[in-house]
Amino acid sequence: MAKIYSRSEIERVIQPSGAIAAMERAFIAYSRGEAIIPPVGHMEFVEPPGDCHIKYGYIQGDGTFTVKIATGFWRNPERGLPSSNGVVLVFSSHSGELLAILQDEGYLTDIRTAAAGAVAAKYLAPARIRSIGIVGAGTQARLQLSMLREVTGCRQVLLWARSPDRARAFRAEEFEITIASSIAELAAQSQLIVTTTPSREWLLDADDVQPGTHVTAVGADGGGKQELDPRLFARANLCVVDSFRQCSEYGDSAPALRERMIPPEKLIDCFPFSFTFKLISTVPAFTFFFNSAFSGLIVSKYPS
Repeated sequence: MAKIYSRSEIERVIQPSGAIAAMERAFIAYSRGEAIIPPVGHMEFVEPPGDCHIKYGYIQGDGTFTVKIATGFWRNPERGLPSSNGVVLVFSSHSGELLAILQDEGYLTDIRTAAAGAVAAKYLAPARIRSIGIVGAGTQARLQLSMLREVTGCRQVLLWARSPDRARAFRAEEFEITIASSIAELAAQSQLIVTTTPSREWLLDADDVQPGTHVTAVGADGGGKQELDPRLFARANLCVVDSFRQCSEYGDSAPALRERMIPPEKLIDCFPFSFTFKLISTVPAFTFFFNSAFSGLIVSKYPS
């Protein structure tokens, strides 16, 4: 009989440093072709607005495979409900037997996204960060900061959100939060920017982002979503994606491709760490890291 784990049980055993290390191992396995990841299932809902992603995969030679169902309904906080939910099913890759049901309520999805952002900042953000810019004031905004606490000593945050009330109520342990009057103000003063919204139109203008800035964009995880001005991709001199197939169809990189602002070959597939480290050591850059297209990760370097 399958074991059932509640969200509280899962939360008790997950530590930020462990989640970040796990994401690093996952990126490496994917870049080496060891991970089998079929196309993502996706459903969209109009009223109320929301979506559901079905993702599945396994590491070759491992004893299990996993199916994850994750949902996002953006008006839920108005009803006193979390915006994300979901469940993870773990099966034996030898017998197909259901081994575990992780009733995480979307927690593992949120933690995975935040840990991916921390991996990007760990290896690609500027050495000196005076201010972190956060666009959005929801769960992912808070989790991104909780993971960034592990990889940067900066504790100054400029925050902008559509809802002034949510912006004023936002708190993150150990961080000093200042409310920005606009995204342009935030971009002008931040060396590390994280965008965390389900926006349907881009928010971060290419003309506002300063040379030397690192951007992590995690909101554009499905069709129709976009947080970044596509001109950012055109100005970058390096773009690395963890799944070219997904990132070319969805998320922030897709509009840049559709509008032919960048050629497809500008998106380097996957996250080959040794290759990336070599580039970091030789190219002074304005760096972008985007979590787009479901699980797609994009690293871009923009000339300073």
